[in-house]
Amino acid sequence: MAVETRLPDPTNDTAADAAAVQLSCLRRMSPLERLEAGCRMSQRGRRFVMDALRRRHPEANEEEIRLRVIELAYGAGLAAEVRCWLGNLAG
Repeated sequence: MAVETRLPDPTNDTAADAAAVQLSCLRRMSPLERLEAGCRMSQRGRRFVMDALRRRHPEANEEEIRLRVIELAYGAGLAAEVRCWLGNLAG
């Protein structure tokens, strides 16, 4: 008999009984409902990040905020490439 040796996830603050209810709700959802719920959570997360960046950098315009999101999510290299591309578009 195998013994599970995983450490508890410190980022998971959901009680086991609440997680069981959540899983039960997710299992009752159709694939489309799960997709829609995932998209809503993703949009909410992006909004949280952008709002935090706006508070941290009140002088930044929306383009700069989006570039900072790219940098956080995908790295400085891609953000620099996008900045360059946008600069080329501007002429």
